[in-house]
Formats: sequence, C-alpha cells, structure tokens
Amino acid sequence: MTQQTPEPNPYGTPTTTGPEPIRASQGRINAIVRTLLRLPLLSRLVGKRLAVLTVTGRKSGRVYEIPVAYTRHGSDILIGTNMRPWVRNISKDVPVEVSFGGPKRPADAEVHTDLESVMRLYEIVARDNKNNAGFNGIGFDPDGSPNKADIYQSWQQGGVVIRLTPR
Repeated sequence: MTQQTPEPNPYGTPTTTGPEPIRASQGRINAIVRTLLRLPLLSRLVGKRLAVLTVTGRKSGRVYEIPVAYTRHGSDILIGTNMRPWVRNISKDVPVEVSFGGPKRPADAEVHTDLESVMRLYEIVARDNKNNAGFNGIGFDPDGSPNKADIYQSWQQGGVVIRLTPR
C-alpha cells in the first residue's frame, strides 16, 4: 500500500502539497544522524526527538537502522511517517528495537494505517513536533491546531503512525 484511494478531502482544502519526497542524499544523512546518536554527549543535543529504530527485513533478514522523529505519548512512542519500504517490515508479532542514544531496547510495534487511527495519532505527533509535522506535509490552523485537511491528505498519500511499546 503506497497510497490510499483518492477521494475528496472531507476536511476541506489542504494547506500543503503533502509529505516531502525522500531526498537522494537521505541514506548519507541517515548514516550521519545514526553516528551522532551513538556519541554520548552529542546524542543528547541531536537526539532530543530522534531515535534509531532497528527493523529486520521480513524476506531478506537484513537489519535496517532508521533514524526517526518520535513523540512520547503515555508509555508509548509514536512515529509519524509515510509508508516507506522499511515500514512494511514491521508487524505486530515481530519485535523491533529502539535506541534513544543509549542501548537498544526491545519494543512491540504496530503500524496504524486506518483513517481514524492516523487522524487521531498524527494530531498528537504534529502537536508535539512541528518539524516532523512540516516534513510530513501537515500545517497548522491559526489557533495552532494541526490542520485536519493536511493530516487527511498525508493519510491519502500513504501516511501511517507507528506505535511502539518499549518492553
């Protein structure tokens, strides 16, 4: 699933064109961020809202370490992103590992793709992290609330929210 079926946006006209495309240099940027997040002093500066998610390929068995922006919500960690290839390797029964600049911790993960969950959870993510919201094509209304038409558009274009529950 890369995109939802195009339908009129029930929340009105989006304020953005949607999530930013992946840059050609994203692999190099991710490698630099992973390195910075492993350095004790720099990880506190760089990693205030970044973690490294370790996911194993379901077919290849290859291990992927992906820097992700996150939001704490109760005892869970929320990650708003598009349905990237690495996201397809996450399923409810397969544990992942997450590092916040320290040792990796096992976590249970669930990818939310349904409209209701994405609208509700992405609003939490956007309120907490405006940089992540902007990267994912979510603007804000004059009152400071995440724009629902933008969240809907992000969902239409493959937006998902991953919920991690560290063990």
